Amino acid sequence: MSAPAAIPFKLDGPLPELLARIDAPPEAQPALADVRNVADAMERLAAAGFLLEAAKLTAHALPKREAVWWACMCARHTAPENLPALADLVAAAETWVRKQSDETRRAAFELAQARGLDTPEAWACVGAFWSGDSMAPVGLAKVPPAPHLCGTAVAGSVNLAAVRGDPARSRARLARFLASAREIATGGAGRLPPGG
Repeated sequence: MSAPAAIPFKLDGPLPELLARIDAPPEAQPALADVRNVADAMERLAAAGFLLEAAKLTAHALPKREAVWWACMCARHTAPENLPALADLVAAAETWVRKQSDETRRAAFELAQARGLDTPEAWACVGAFWSGDSMAPVGLAKVPPAPHLCGTAVAGSVNLAAVRGDPARSRARLARFLASAREIATGGAGRLPPGG
């Protein structure tokens, strides 16, 4: 009988660089003492009650495709019913996740710009756009996005989803969002039920 295949874990990256991106408050530093990897840092931050910082770290540590998918799952979880504009936005970001092309990422970004950059769904679309090789218009010299921009957009999306409608529910939502991210990091879909 052969040993089971190792479950791929997609939450990784240069820990010092990623921790610098989340701007954790001094009170969080004891939770980060002697951490050796991103997953450990995320778990320790969450256990110490720094859920927003754990979510930010996750947004930067997941691969871009999985990070944008995670933003979509969080946005769908807290989306108000009967707002087709939001459904169109999240569908555009999910289209990029399923078919990563210049056309799908630019379409997502154009839709987000047209609808306004004030929703989790719009920032998921921005995350998709900032995952590409150029932010310049088609036909112009490429202007690559900085490596941290996708994670920044996803972190913003997740935070907006957490506080949407009722900021008092943000901690419980962030805990659910982190559970979703753990599932995504091991190859799952990370789906959350609507109405969160």
